[in-house]
Amino acid sequence: MSGMRTVLTSTAVVTCVGIGFGMWSLMSPGEERKRELLKNLPESNPMRMEESMKKTAMLMQVLKEAAETSENLARGPGK
Repeated sequence: MSGMRTVLTSTAVVTCVGIGFGMWSLMSPGEERKRELLKNLPESNPMRMEESMKKTAMLMQVLKEAAETSENLARGPGK
């Protein structure tokens, strides 16, 4: 009886893994979709890349200023 339980359990595990892999392969984007996604990344457009770099630089400056102050900025200015 123990051997039969082991075979059934192993079959169930292999079936579940197979179903999961099958669903994952159906849901993953194809090559055409991947190329389209890569085209729309900010790194592919120089103007968008520059804008993204400026935003990141401004955010880093704000974080640096907030780290250097001893004031609690979460409560608002002057509180």
